[in-house]
Amino acid sequence: MLNSRELKPFDGYIDSTKIAVIGCCGAGKSTLARRLGKTLSLPVLHLDAYYWQSGWIETPEPQWREIVTDLVEGQAWIMDGNYSSTFDIRFSAVETIIWLDFPRWLCLGQVLKRIWRYRGRTRADMAAGCPERFDWDFLRWVWDFPKRSRPKILEALDRYAEGRQVIVLRHPSDVRRFLSEIQ
Repeated sequence: MLNSRELKPFDGYIDSTKIAVIGCCGAGKSTLARRLGKTLSLPVLHLDAYYWQSGWIETPEPQWREIVTDLVEGQAWIMDGNYSSTFDIRFSAVETIIWLDFPRWLCLGQVLKRIWRYRGRTRADMAAGCPERFDWDFLRWVWDFPKRSRPKILEALDRYAEGRQVIVLRHPSDVRRFLSEIQ
């Protein structure tokens, strides 16, 4: 299996029209996608806005895969969201994968800040009718991300990294440096 430390470092150049931004909740995927979209003049697709239905209802898997298949057919985009069940669809279509591989404590802290900041309101990158709320199961999901979801990411990168630019950022300072270095 691919070791994320074996991936080559970012060289300051992105020549992509299809970019996937992945990582744990709270890592800043949506924020990075928005900033990158503005810098590269690419539309941003927040997968949470497509996956969730009003009232925090999940989209059934077959329908979700159809939605993602339709989304990747667009000419150019930055798509943020983890949703490992669609890595095959998205990673087959992208030229660049950006992985925010942050420590769980940092992600959990960011999620708690987000809950407080947006409590009772729906964020711009979320589906209508899905207001921010405190949810123990969700917080547990964030905490368990390294053991449950990180191996899926490594497996997907092992399968799809060849021929694609893979950028791994491990801390918010890496993200700031990355954004300042984009050519």
